[in-house]
Formats: sequence, structure tokens, C-alpha cells
Amino acid sequence: MITKVLISAGISALIFLGIALGLIASQQTQKLSGAAGLDFSETLAKPDQRPLKRTQFSARDGAKLDVLHLPSACQDAPLMILLHGSGWHGQQFGALATALAQNAEILVPDLRGHGINPEPRGDLTYIGQYEDDLADLIKAYQRGGQKVILAGHSSGGGLVVRFAGGAHGGLIDGAILLAPFLKYNAPTTRANSGGWARPLTRRLIGLSMLNNVKITGLNHLVVIQFEMPEEVLNGPMGHTATVAYSYRLNQSFAPRSAYLKDIAALPDFMLIAGTKDEAFVAEQYEPLMRGVTDMGAYHLVDGVGHLEIVDAPQTLAQIETFLKAFQ
Repeated sequence: MITKVLISAGISALIFLGIALGLIASQQTQKLSGAAGLDFSETLAKPDQRPLKRTQFSARDGAKLDVLHLPSACQDAPLMILLHGSGWHGQQFGALATALAQNAEILVPDLRGHGINPEPRGDLTYIGQYEDDLADLIKAYQRGGQKVILAGHSSGGGLVVRFAGGAHGGLIDGAILLAPFLKYNAPTTRANSGGWARPLTRRLIGLSMLNNVKITGLNHLVVIQFEMPEEVLNGPMGHTATVAYSYRLNQSFAPRSAYLKDIAALPDFMLIAGTKDEAFVAEQYEPLMRGVTDMGAYHLVDGVGHLEIVDAPQTLAQIETFLKAFQ
């Protein structure tokens, strides 16, 4: 009897593995046209206004990660960390970071797997490594008693939400979300983020099946590609773009599956989004998030798109007002 049970269990396990591996093998990456992606024209037109060169901080695994540090002249200034969106890097915050340095000490990291020194590009070592990296960044720069505000745009905003709901969430005192990615199936998300993302859905399902039984050996495989415009890839900053993510990076760069629990863990926060956002439905943020938390303030900027929201003058004004409560 025991033998039959073991044989049956073994057959079931083989079938499970066969289905998972079949799903993973059935889908491959492909060259994308970039035609359906986001409009990077204003991003590319901006000069690099950052007055300081990048420095580096040490993560717990010994990696040296790039970060822009802008000290503030105000002694009581909070520490504010700006997290970039998918496919790009910290330079998207050049103008905003410079302006905010009057009211906060600013850190702008190039998240692991991105930017000029990705090592390797589009990948991490394990799921959750971004949260550990950010905890290490905070500990490297925070002064005694200094308030910490974590801010992010798009997937960077999703990472802020994930961080709040994770093991290190107690390290932050406030959060700023600029058109954040909450989850692919959230009512705020347009199909494939408005055409920006090409998820390899079958691979995602197969790898999720394996991870559910603690099999992680294939987590380096690409599961999502981005429609990065050709003018970006062929331009002077093309070498800094990241056009695909591994399973472990993709999982780490967004709230967990139970994303409402991560949202509920947010400290005092402010959300800003444009009514012309191509990737997300700005009007859906407040009704969704107010269902699980009353800690947020919501601001919609009329006529502004997804990438434009970072440098919209209304965004700077709202953030400056928000910062006053942390000084």
C-alpha cells in the first residue's frame, strides 16, 4: 500500500514538473519594435542637471551600488530616496532631485540590474534583494533620528509599496508614489501597462509553479520585456536602458501577490498621477487604496502623462508641501 502511494506521489510530482517546465520552454523572448512603448521624447530632451557625480554604497552581499547623494543645507531635513521606474535609471530624477535638495537630503540609486553598472543587467540574486538593498542604503546614510521618506515612480512606486509591507517597512516614516505600478491585475493597470510591457505569461506561470514548491534554479530566466523606443536604444543613452527582467527581479520590483496587504502597511503617503497616464488609470488609485488604508492623500494632475508626471511643476509643489510635515 505504501509503495503504491509513493509511486502515485512520484507520478504526480513528475506531471507537475512536466507541466511547469513545458510552460517555461514554450515561450521565448523576441525582438520588440518599441512602437507600442511609452513616450520618452521629453525624457531624452532633458539635460542631465545632477550637480554631483555618483558615489557608491555597500550592500550586504558586498556589491558596490551606484547612488546619487545630494546633501541638504537644512539640518532638520528628512532623508528622501527616489526610486526610478522599469527599464530606466536614476537619471530620470535629475531635475526633481536637484529642486528637492533644498528641503531634503536626497538619495537616487540606480537599482541593482539597471543603469551604467548593472552587473548583470536585468537580474538579481534572489527575490526580495531590492528590499535588502534599500535597507542597507538607509542604514548607510541615515543620521540619528532623521526621518526617512521613500518615493518612487511607476515600478519604483510599486517597490515603495512592497518595502512598506515587508520586513524592513519600519525603517520609513513616509512615502510618495508617482503613478505607481500596483499589480498587473489591479484595476489601476491598463493592459500590459498600456503596451509598454510584454510579459511572457506562460513562463511566469511555470516559474511560479516551481517557486511554490521551493524550486528556484530557473529564476534567472527572462519573464518580461519592455517596448523601449528605438530612439532611446540607438541614442547616446541606449547602453543604460534595461529591456528585459528575470523572474526574480520582476517579482522583487512590485508589491506581493496580496498587494492590498502591502498597501495597507504604508505609512503616511501621498500619491500623484496624471489624468493622461498611458500605463495606468489614475482615477482608480484612490477608490482602490482607500478601501484598505486612510493614510494617503491623492492628487491628479490634469493632462499629464506617465513619464511627464515626474517633472510636472505640480508634482514638485505637492512634494514640497508633503515634506514640511517631516522637518
